[in-house]
Amino acid sequence: MQIADLYIRVSTDEQADKGYSQRDQEERIRKHCRTLNITIDRIIYEDHSAKTFDRPQWQKYLFSFRRGKAGKEKRLVLFTKWDRFSRNTSEAYQMISTLNKLNILPQAIEQPLDLRVPENKLLLAIYLSTPEVENDRRALNVTYGMRRAIKEGRMMGTAPYGYINKCTEDGRKYVAIKEPEASNIVWAFNQVAKGHLPSAKVREQMNKREGRKLTRNSFLDALRNIVYCGNVILRANDDEEEKIIKGKHEALISGELFMKVQKVLRRKSNKDIFLPGGRIINEDRYPLRGLLLCPKCGKNLTGSSAKGRSKHYYYYHCTTDCGFRHNSEIVNNLFENELTKFELVPTFEKLLKTILVKNFSIVTNGLKDERKSISEKVSKIEQKIAKARDLYLEDRLDEDDFREVKRKNKVELDELIFKLNALKETKKDNNIEHKLEEALKAVTNISERYKNADSLHKRAIIGLIYPEKLTFNGEYFQTTKINSFAETIFLIKKEIGKQKNRQRSEKTSNVGFVTSTGFKPVTF
Repeated sequence: MQIADLYIRVSTDEQADKGYSQRDQEERIRKHCRTLNITIDRIIYEDHSAKTFDRPQWQKYLFSFRRGKAGKEKRLVLFTKWDRFSRNTSEAYQMISTLNKLNILPQAIEQPLDLRVPENKLLLAIYLSTPEVENDRRALNVTYGMRRAIKEGRMMGTAPYGYINKCTEDGRKYVAIKEPEASNIVWAFNQVAKGHLPSAKVREQMNKREGRKLTRNSFLDALRNIVYCGNVILRANDDEEEKIIKGKHEALISGELFMKVQKVLRRKSNKDIFLPGGRIINEDRYPLRGLLLCPKCGKNLTGSSAKGRSKHYYYYHCTTDCGFRHNSEIVNNLFENELTKFELVPTFEKLLKTILVKNFSIVTNGLKDERKSISEKVSKIEQKIAKARDLYLEDRLDEDDFREVKRKNKVELDELIFKLNALKETKKDNNIEHKLEEALKAVTNISERYKNADSLHKRAIIGLIYPEKLTFNGEYFQTTKINSFAETIFLIKKEIGKQKNRQRSEKTSNVGFVTSTGFKPVTF
């Protein structure tokens, strides 16, 4: 009497859960065994793809024989059809060879073959290659269908963070905006574009908001995902080049904002994109830690506390043994007073708003020429790529050289197209006066805003005004560089203060004007 093991495999979770296919296979194989008087030893249930033999239950089955449990008599492993055994021709032949070494004969009850007959190997090749061909054809059809959908602007696969997959009553699928995740990712794009905080801190703050949380990798992938500005990307395939296609879904951000974020992410050094203090995030007692330089040795000042008899004392101090240190509360108060130099006088605020609105009007009138210039650059780059393609087709340019030319020009081309789209959006902006008013209000009370801000936003304010680190000598702050807008406000306030006691000097005719020495001591 022959001994057989039954191998029952399904390929989808639905078939495994419902059990229809598994029960049907088992019933047919059992009936076959009763008819031929075959003894059933084991039944192996498998819920895995047949592309490879890296299947959990199948590996356990083989492992039991490799440990020496295989008998001297031949044993059968039975399944309904050869596609239950494998859908990969090369791996199927290798596995048949492995089973023969273990004295096991694979056999399909509905497609029986006596492999001792040479002609039957032709039928085996047909039985094994047919399901593989079906799989390959199905994969191609799916690929072609997805590429066609992308060309039509549809977002394929699972919707990214901020979107959700939906279906209409007639079965048509589409992608819609999902709140509060959509607002969260828009907020994150705006924060990263400012360049004040590391992306890790932006993600940390975003995850504190309502909605689903994102991991580090998922967050970075989202920041690089072009779907958020209303586009989808068609990957290169065979003779088709990679393309950016206008999507049918609603955009969450503008193309200009997306490109700003990409430029921030492409920077090699965090020191170039964040605050002068790098990634240091302080507690509220030391908002200036990492931003101050020692006046004695030029090293960074850090912050720490020292325990006295009755309380703790907090200091900014040098990281070396030069001995410089100063009470942190006094330094923080002095810096808050320093910021009052950059507060706008209310009268000057109205005048500045009028000037900026007029300047914006002049600039927008010149946008037509700028758009024309960018359009010409786009055309030149497209012609350059087309010329390289012609040379490649004529075998006058190597494939590697052609790809390199296309890659370099493609990056510049994408940036110009985004810039062109941003200029078109700028022309449509009719709310510039309100935006200018809000921006000037923020500058008017900058010192008060700094006092009420948390540690992260304090450092953001510092970074906007001082692009480089400051030196504190115990009495006042010095820096080699300052934001040009803040410097203008300081010089104008200084000039207005001199108006009260203006005196003509015999040595100069520039009465009341500030010299080019800037902050004390000379900074430029």
